[in-house]
Amino acid sequence: MITALTLSQLYVLNQDEALDFYVGKLGMEVRKDFDLGFMRWLTIGVPGQPDTEVLLELPERPYLDDAANEQIRSMVTKGAGGGWLGFATDDAQKLHDELVAQGVEVVDPPTQRFYGTDFGIRDPFGNPIRIVQSAGEYGAPPSMNSDESDALRKSFN
Repeated sequence: MITALTLSQLYVLNQDEALDFYVGKLGMEVRKDFDLGFMRWLTIGVPGQPDTEVLLELPERPYLDDAANEQIRSMVTKGAGGGWLGFATDDAQKLHDELVAQGVEVVDPPTQRFYGTDFGIRDPFGNPIRIVQSAGEYGAPPSMNSDESDALRKSFN
């Protein structure tokens, strides 16, 4: 039986630039940084949450040809690299304002939703990130008209 999720992966195009963003701007911490020869194993995590890591991996699969690796890099820059991250915060507006002051790209401003306040940013490579200040317990989403549903769907892209 599965008991925990401990590692996930996100493609980045430059691991040092990824460290500057995720550690320097978002406040994550480096968990592992090893040279395995064929790749750099670089993971980050949320301080105080030691059992969960994100592998910041270059899209350079040795078993794929150069054209396939270039297609992966192209998809990452379009925000379609196949991954995204969701973080929690105690104060969405304050964090949003701090990130804007640091030059982080905000793609969706803080918005009240039935589950809390959330906003969207992108890392320097195009990967989408959602940050949520939870409203606590909530049930099923309220009924939405098609315009509201479309707006919510687009905010997660």
